[in-house]
Amino acid sequence: MTKILILYFSRHGTTAEMANHIARGVELVDGAEAILRTVPDVSSVCEKVAASIPDHGAPYATLEDLKICDGLALGSPTHFGNMAAPLKYFIDSTTAIWFSGALSGKPAGVFTSTGSMHGGQESTLLSMMLPLMHHGMLILGLPYTETTLRETTSGGTPYGPSHVSLNNAVLSDQEKKLCRALGTRLAKTAQCIKQGS
Repeated sequence: MTKILILYFSRHGTTAEMANHIARGVELVDGAEAILRTVPDVSSVCEKVAASIPDHGAPYATLEDLKICDGLALGSPTHFGNMAAPLKYFIDSTTAIWFSGALSGKPAGVFTSTGSMHGGQESTLLSMMLPLMHHGMLILGLPYTETTLRETTSGGTPYGPSHVSLNNAVLSDQEKKLCRALGTRLAKTAQCIKQGS
């Protein structure tokens, strides 16, 4: 099986919902498996010990999850034009994987949601790409051949799926489709790389 890790942090559930749609896109590809993982919150006072299994949602990610994946989708809410601290904290712990080159040559994509229209979605997506590039990953976006990208009026960019959750807005049909498109694209690309074609 081609394993696509969908690693995200979600405070209010929107980014988690996007991750689930990306997983559906992955699993539209025969021989591909979506692995959903999240990260625990961080404390502003001191490092706290999180339960090994969250109360709800996906299990917490481990470095082993990164080592064994064939591709990665990285998702976060937008916090001042950047990824949320819990996800950055986890990414900052991946130095050993960087030294080993375990992610080098594997495809990756990014996704985000934010509470306001001009909250910095695209800068968040771009900033999430930076550590992935340092790991040697091959960054995939959403090309304009994905016609939904030209039709959406709410979220979605060539850098990756996005959503504006202003006033608790739900994901639009176009946003869901773009999430699935990223998942499918990651899975197909990972399979091609794995098969050496």
